[in-house]
Amino acid sequence: MARSAKHQTAEAPLRRATPAPHWKKLRQGDRVRVQLTPGFDAAGVVDAITADHSAVWVHLDGGRGRTLLHCSDGVEILPYGD
Repeated sequence: MARSAKHQTAEAPLRRATPAPHWKKLRQGDRVRVQLTPGFDAAGVVDAITADHSAVWVHLDGGRGRTLLHCSDGVEILPYGD
């Protein structure tokens, strides 16, 4: 029989879960630059945004598909040209 174990879980989120102020200005159809990690950028178009602007769907250029980005993922979504 398996023993009942209580696993230690973090009480606080690992990263902030509040979108940056510039995420709140994003609109469907906006051209954006996504900074996935330092030195790796991808361009695309905003497809959908949640009501609280904490999650954004982006169609990436070059046939790389549609991706869901959350404000706690550690990525930056900037208007293209910034």
